[in-house]
Amino acid sequence: MKRWFHGLSSALFSCALVGCPAPTAPRGDGLDSAQLPPDVRGDYEVFAQRCSKCHTLARPLNSGITEDEFWTLYVARMRRMPGSGISPEDETRILRFLKFFSAEQRKGKKDKSEIEPTEKAVARRKP
Repeated sequence: MKRWFHGLSSALFSCALVGCPAPTAPRGDGLDSAQLPPDVRGDYEVFAQRCSKCHTLARPLNSGITEDEFWTLYVARMRRMPGSGISPEDETRILRFLKFFSAEQRKGKKDKSEIEPTEKAVARRKP
C-alpha cells in the first residue's frame, strides 16, 4: 500500500513540474472538420467540444453504431451526466452530426460490401 501511494505521489509531483493537460482538454482523435460538408461543420464542433469533456472522440466515432435511434437514447443519457454541459440545443446539433456520420458509415459499409466480392474474385484468379 505504501509503495502504491509513493508511486501516485511521484506521478502527481511530475505532473506539477512538467504540466499536465486539463482533464477537459480536447483530444486529437476526432475528424478533420475541413473534410466535412459546410452544413455539418458547426454541428461537429459542438459534438467535439461537448463530448470530449468526458471521453475521447474516438469512443463514439469508432463505436460502429449506425442506428439513429440508439444515438438519440445515448446522447439523451450523456446530456443527463453531471458536468456534460450538453444543453437541449447542443443535443439537437450533436444528434444531427451523429446521424450524418452514421449515414456515411452505412454508405461506406454498403460500398465496401459491393467491392469486396470483386477483389476476392481477382485474388482467386491470380496464379
